Amino acid sequence: MHSSPLTALCPLAAEARTPVPYPHPGSPQQYPQPYLRSKGRSARGLSLSFTLPGDVRSAFIGRTAIAAALEAYALAPYVWPATHAVAELIAVTVRMSPGRELYVSLRHRDDALRILVWDQHPHHVEPDVATLCETRRRRALWLLAAVVDDWGGEWGACEASPPRLGTKSWVRLPR
Repeated sequence: MHSSPLTALCPLAAEARTPVPYPHPGSPQQYPQPYLRSKGRSARGLSLSFTLPGDVRSAFIGRTAIAAALEAYALAPYVWPATHAVAELIAVTVRMSPGRELYVSLRHRDDALRILVWDQHPHHVEPDVATLCETRRRRALWLLAAVVDDWGGEWGACEASPPRLGTKSWVRLPR
């Protein structure tokens, strides 16, 4: 099997051939554009959600949006760990579900920053495939684990709650 930096981490996704997420200029094929939805400043704190295309270049978009939101809410001390965390989560998530949209959420409440990335990677019925897939995801997130550990935070990944399908990856960074 040919290996490249864009190879899917999930063994089943690697077998499926996915389309190029962004067409070349002049191509008739169109893909959804990312959008940003801010719930604005509120007494409850920072609340930001956005959807990104399933492309590795989305990690840069996620980093930029998170950094801008944190600076706008006077939370600049969180910029370094949060941008690293979201970039790692997005990059790995995109490799788990190539070509599928992902959802990013950023919240600051109760003196902690919470980042959530939800992807459309399906739950595997076969236990061996599920274990392999989870192991590959966790190994790919080694840099995220180091950053979060250094900040005294926590992170994890689990199956998304119904009615959503897919996987929810999250990070919590305390003040």
